[in-house]
Amino acid sequence: MAAIHITDIEAAINFWRDAKPSPDGVTLAPELRALAEVYALMVFYREDEVAERGFPAAAYAAWQAWYATQPDTPCIAICSTSQGDAQCKGCGRSFEEVQHWTEMSPGEKRGVWRRITQQGEAWRFNRYAERAREATADKPFSETR
Repeated sequence: MAAIHITDIEAAINFWRDAKPSPDGVTLAPELRALAEVYALMVFYREDEVAERGFPAAAYAAWQAWYATQPDTPCIAICSTSQGDAQCKGCGRSFEEVQHWTEMSPGEKRGVWRRITQQGEAWRFNRYAERAREATADKPFSETR
């Protein structure tokens, strides 16, 4: 079963804090209240994930609004699974994850993103990021935009 990690809930809370700041320093937007309730329960019960299925509707809607602002796929258009690799060297996903990506729920996709980011071994996290830094290191800021 897919789960939503507490770090994603924190990111969604921060998104909504920026999008709908408190007018008086006390009142929270409805999206923030819904996410804060889930977050508080997770902290109280010392859980780092909550099941995507059964997530309170208002909190899930607020989380999905944040999720919609995130990149959908880690693909960098260099897919070594098409060459027979079990793990893609470009993005870090397994062959099955690449094949079934469009069928995965948002929670499942975020779980894959979390794993590949923590591993940090895919080219999207090193070789191409390093090349981009090197390519822009000697250029004035105006030329890198």
